[in-house]
Amino acid sequence: MPKKTIIMIHGFRGTHHGLALIRKALKDFTVIVPDIPGFGKGASLDTYDLQSYVTWLHGFIQEQGGKPMLLGHSFGSIIAAAYAAQYGSTIEKLILVNPIGAAALKGPRKLLTQLAVFYYWIGGKLPDAWAHSWLSAKPMVYIMSVTMAKTKHKPTRKFIHGQHYAYFSRFHTPKSVLESFKTSVSHSVSDFADAITTHTLLVAGDKDDITPIAVQRRLVQKFQHGSLVEIEHVGHLTHYETPEAVAAAIQAFSNER
Repeated sequence: MPKKTIIMIHGFRGTHHGLALIRKALKDFTVIVPDIPGFGKGASLDTYDLQSYVTWLHGFIQEQGGKPMLLGHSFGSIIAAAYAAQYGSTIEKLILVNPIGAAALKGPRKLLTQLAVFYYWIGGKLPDAWAHSWLSAKPMVYIMSVTMAKTKHKPTRKFIHGQHYAYFSRFHTPKSVLESFKTSVSHSVSDFADAITTHTLLVAGDKDDITPIAVQRRLVQKFQHGSLVEIEHVGHLTHYETPEAVAAAIQAFSNER
């Protein structure tokens, strides 16, 4: 029997490396993880708004052929949900890992989001060479990494910080990161949930303070065919801290009819 295919879409400022541990744990699947446009080896777009990402993803899925399962993590969950709302017939199932349940500018951490908006606004005012240094400054990456990591296991925390230092600033240009940031904080999965008919799995950490678990519990009710798996003692970085648990949830969901 041929393996099922899963196409995975990573989060904001990341690359395909961020989903490598989940990919490794899914031994019975063909897993394809492209870099999204504007980051890593991803394509370049004229603009990095949500519809441009959806159009890119549609072309990418058509190139692969077949009817894959589609997974999105964090910002990738917004892209995947928007895609499923428009092109649900082209995918078998939808998986949203640490989905963004409310637009960040209106969410529970809107003050921190507003500070981030100011940070990126400054980057947009600088010449490109200076902007790249500003937007990839190691102290800012460290603050982000420390804030999101929930594990107390020192080797795991060291690994997470190393991953963020290595891959979090592989954006193409200040334009690509600034426009995609605006897109990431202006939309949420909730915008599209009502229009999605595809069977959908949400996987969320119960300590996620970007989209709290109470919001995830309300979000899953908006889907026509939705289910939620909660992973304990982890926040927004389930792909780093609990990849085996995420993979197990995906495996079980793939077997459902």
